This record gives sequence, structure tokens and C-alpha cells, in this order.
Amino acid sequence: MNICVFLSAADVDDRYTVPAREFAELLGRGGHTLVWGGSESGLMKVVADGVQESGGRLVGVSVDFLAAKARTNADEMVIAKDLAERKALLLEKSDAIVIMVGGTGTLDEATEILELKKHGKHTKPVVLLNTAGFYDGLRQQFQRMEDEGFLPLPLTELVFFAKDAVGALAYLEESAGLL
Repeated sequence: MNICVFLSAADVDDRYTVPAREFAELLGRGGHTLVWGGSESGLMKVVADGVQESGGRLVGVSVDFLAAKARTNADEMVIAKDLAERKALLLEKSDAIVIMVGGTGTLDEATEILELKKHGKHTKPVVLLNTAGFYDGLRQQFQRMEDEGFLPLPLTELVFFAKDAVGALAYLEESAGLL
């Protein structure tokens, strides 16, 4: 399965890198392909290293202004002209999406993917990996949106909140009929 992961390119502490590395190793050992932003820095590097070292493939989609930070030994690397094209290519090349911890770029990617799913533009499973409760506030906001009628479909059909790497990958594999 080609699994797109949206996440930070920042260097973050162990409470985020250790679970990210665990997810990456599970992905690689499972024979899956990581589809990601292609960066050779921060948490993106941690995940790419873990997938590659565990036998998985790497498909990167960088963007023109960040091409100098792109991983040179990915199995495939595409350079998009802008962030909009990058997001479209990441979605196109993936079978499922995992959203890990990140900043405004990750939040932008997450909300666009969920908006597209809400409007039926894709039916791919989406998981928010809620490492160390990072997305607790967002989950609460989504629940309020559902409760107050702002979502046209149940939150459970839009996104799955996983507490850990094992739960995230199990959900994706079950959604794909691999379990």
C-alpha cells in the first residue's frame, strides 16, 4: 500500500520522534511505500530513514523552493512547481493518508485532504496519529463541528484518530482489506 504521511520537517523531541520511527518501521516491515514531502530534515527524515531501513520504498514529492532539501536516495522523487501541485501529487500517489505531528503546513495539508474527502473527491482512509495527545484540541473542534451540524457526514467516516503507530497501521490495513 502507498501511504502518504503529512508531518513536520522540524527537529522535534523524542516524544514525537520515537512513535514516528515506530510507525515508519512498521510501514517498512509491512512492505508498504512511504509517500511523503521528500525532505531530508526533521521528522520527515526520521520517518524516511525508518521506512527505508526496514525494507519499504520511498516516494517523495518535494516542491521547487525546497528541492535543495530533498532526499537524494529516495526510490522516486518528484519536484512540484508549488505547494498546491505537491498536495495533489501526494494524494494521487497514495492509497491512504496519515497525518502526524506538524505545524501550519501539516495542518494545511490535513484540512485540504479532509475537505476533499468531505466532498467525495477521494475515499481514501485518513488517520490522524495523535501522538502525545497532539491533536486532542483538533479532535474536540471536529467533534463540535459534527455536533453542531457543520459536517455533512459523521466524523468517523471522515477521519480515524489513532493513539499509536500500531493502531494507525492496523486501521489502514483493515480499510484496504489486508487484515
